[in-house]
Amino acid sequence: MTTRLRFALQCLALACAALIAMSAFAQQASAPAAPALPAWEQLTPAQREALIASVRDRWNDSDADHRARMMDHAQRWSTMSPEERQAARKGMHRWSDMSPEQREHARELYDRMRSMPPDQRRALKEKWRAMTPEQKKAWLEANPAPKP
Repeated sequence: MTTRLRFALQCLALACAALIAMSAFAQQASAPAAPALPAWEQLTPAQREALIASVRDRWNDSDADHRARMMDHAQRWSTMSPEERQAARKGMHRWSDMSPEQREHARELYDRMRSMPPDQRRALKEKWRAMTPEQKKAWLEANPAPKP
């Protein structure tokens, strides 16, 4: 598989995942459970402080727009199911593994898909889910990611 094709596959996968709240990904078997940690109420004040210190610092160092985004993300996270959270974590890890160029391409592809009419976007998602890996490869070759 060529680097360009692999990159296009990553971009399309990321864009689709973001558009459907990343719930379409299959949940992988979880690793063995770590020892149970206490509930928040059972943590010591020092443990609670250690957990919130970095968030407090980021909040205090942020402007009003960034604080609004932080609050929006926190509210959305609290409404996600465990499966959606796992898919979101997977997407965040995939994003962090991308180069700056790949991230820019993914943003452009996401914007292009986001600008599609909802019915067209829904049809594309359904078509993508039904495709075999070979069909997906052919589709990506026929519909390359936009140039930066």
